[in-house]
Amino acid sequence: MDKKRPALVLTPLFGIPDINKGDDLVRVILDSLKVERIELKNNDVIVIAQKIVSKSEGRLRNLKDVSPSREAKRLGEITGKDPRLIELILQESNEVLRIRKGLIIVEHKLGFVCANAGIDHSNVKGTYGDDEDWVLLLPQNPDQSASAIRSGITRLLGIEIGVLIIDSHGRAWRLGTVGVAIGVSGLPALVDLRGVKDLYGFRLRATDVGVADELAAAASLMMGQAAEGTPVIHVRGFPYNLRKSQLNELIRPKELDLFR
Repeated sequence: MDKKRPALVLTPLFGIPDINKGDDLVRVILDSLKVERIELKNNDVIVIAQKIVSKSEGRLRNLKDVSPSREAKRLGEITGKDPRLIELILQESNEVLRIRKGLIIVEHKLGFVCANAGIDHSNVKGTYGDDEDWVLLLPQNPDQSASAIRSGITRLLGIEIGVLIIDSHGRAWRLGTVGVAIGVSGLPALVDLRGVKDLYGFRLRATDVGVADELAAAASLMMGQAAEGTPVIHVRGFPYNLRKSQLNELIRPKELDLFR
């Protein structure tokens, strides 16, 4: 970490088109940077909303194509949710953790805990039928998606950057959703500050900082949650050294999870 912290500057990239299956996000991002007259530099970070990654990877599903299982129907009766949606949630999850009317909390196959397995309907439009029947799943491997985008940019520009894929999650004990990292490449997800001295010379004993989530939350403010249309954020001045990493750095092991 640089002792002289530079200003952290987040710039939304406007003009990102509606993304469809097979679209080249590397080219889309570079074109948008050019429009904004931003020249990528070493140690910059690109933060990307999960939604456009999922769209480019064809993760749209039509509920009319889903046959709900007996368990999905049972949970649908309890939660009041469409059993077809519940079936997709079950397919995307390792375990159902909590249910009540209007809510289902699961451990996603990717390891983190979230509502509805991250499946969303907002800003989603399908290719046929009723738009209300279309939902969007998370990327199958967001770390791999982030790595592919980072590698594509590095190959074209010859610079080292970080790429972060983010989503909006709720939190235990607090209201409201916040941006969190679900895919990481080239920047630390977690920074261990144990042993670092504080202002008074005491060494920190138990300070791990989820810097990827901190950056995700800041970028989410710039993206917005409705019709803003800014799913990519350019970041300059990230105050930690770039390095190889993965989302698993942020996943609390079950044996250390006191809240399940």
